[in-house]
Amino acid sequence: MASASAAISSKPGRFMKSKADGLHLNMQMDDWFKIIAASCDLPADVLRQLRDVGFVIFPGPVASCDMERLAGIHDNAVDSADAADVRVGSTTTRISDFVNRDAEFDELYVYPPLLKACCSVIGRPFKLSTMHARTVRPGMPAQGLHVDFERIDDGWPMVGFIYMIDEFQNENGVTLFVPGSHNWPVKPNDLMKSHLENHEAHVPACGPAGSLIVFNGSIWHGHSANTSANARRSIQGAFIRREERSGADLPARMLPETIARISPLAKYLLTV
Repeated sequence: MASASAAISSKPGRFMKSKADGLHLNMQMDDWFKIIAASCDLPADVLRQLRDVGFVIFPGPVASCDMERLAGIHDNAVDSADAADVRVGSTTTRISDFVNRDAEFDELYVYPPLLKACCSVIGRPFKLSTMHARTVRPGMPAQGLHVDFERIDDGWPMVGFIYMIDEFQNENGVTLFVPGSHNWPVKPNDLMKSHLENHEAHVPACGPAGSLIVFNGSIWHGHSANTSANARRSIQGAFIRREERSGADLPARMLPETIARISPLAKYLLTV
């Protein structure tokens, strides 16, 4: 329903990076916003889906043939994480601070189609708020219905993304969305206490490994039950308006080697 796999290309990313690298880091926010907005064109149907449905699925920046290698790097990063960065929830396990884990993850949050979607939804200068690994453990029940950021009077202040390390299937805890719910004046708790998979209008965001889900932070969503014997892995994050309070203090966590390797564009998005 909301897949745009044939319409997105990662080629603009190389142009954007080379252009950004030649610019001074201390550019005005509006200058960066204009560069991001001009760097990649999303097809009209993709923008329409994001506006009306509230989420889209398209290929991420890593080729399918490289996904096995990336999955191994992901697992190494998870296994080596300090205990302070590990949060075990009722159904998922989260590893924070994936901007510092490995250079292989740097391209995920500067991916031009993702940033273009942020321009469309947020509509003003933005920044990366969080980026972490999240795994739905095998045998876990469905997650409760929720929104990540409530809509406010002047629009939507958040765009979320989920990068599929594993294929998202109906059986392994796929993320479910309620289309159009980001436009509703009510919140999930106003209507129901049950899990999202019991909502008659939910849509599973299935896709092969390497796919990217981009969604409006005000859409109702949650993962389904993982009835499989395997964990379902992903890397997730969110962009918010630059004036909003971030979900994680990313600048404070930046390692010198990370700052040395990332582009001026990445530094802008991380506010470092």
